[in-house]
Amino acid sequence: MAPPPRRGSWAARPGAAWVLLCAALALGALAGALLPAPVLDWRPALAATEPWRAWTAAFVHLSPRHLVANLLGCAAVAAFGWMGGVPPRAALAWLLAWPLGHALLALQPALAFYGGLSGVLHGGAAIAALCVAAGPTRRERIVGALVFAGLLAKLVNEKPWLGPVRQVPGWDIPIAPIAHATGAAAAVACLAAVAAVQALHRRRRHHPREAFHD
Repeated sequence: MAPPPRRGSWAARPGAAWVLLCAALALGALAGALLPAPVLDWRPALAATEPWRAWTAAFVHLSPRHLVANLLGCAAVAAFGWMGGVPPRAALAWLLAWPLGHALLALQPALAFYGGLSGVLHGGAAIAALCVAAGPTRRERIVGALVFAGLLAKLVNEKPWLGPVRQVPGWDIPIAPIAHATGAAAAVACLAAVAAVQALHRRRRHHPREAFHD
């Protein structure tokens, strides 16, 4: 008697890789709270000699409120990606954008250091919104477009071009709006790059002879 067909693993489901990446970010942030911030945070002056800071900067939080807010944001981005069924390529693009968004902080030389998940989370929100906006149903397209438009409005309203940091009412730390902008920009660029590579791969797989003719 033949065994019953095996179902696909949970990790292969749409949105699963996304949730796993969100969980890794949240756990990293919790672990980062146990280490001194100067060991992990992003410092442009150390970018060449200590490149790992482009990743570990996401795990630095300057106050308990900062950490809790970003953990809640991470949960929200995870839920949005899971309910939207974002594909594995979205998680890959987000993973690539993580360090790139921090590296782009060099565009603001006055920002001496940076730490926090918010830049990465803005990138995740951008990717998830674009993937949902590309969904098959009208409802998905509307929801994705509205979320992405809201994100763009937030970024513009923060005016990241005015300076490296600012004090925002309700926060006990200075906020770096440029990190939100670079995180989102890096994410959109990486999503486009991953989609382009996938499209090229599909084309070559379906038309292998074209790969040998220019």
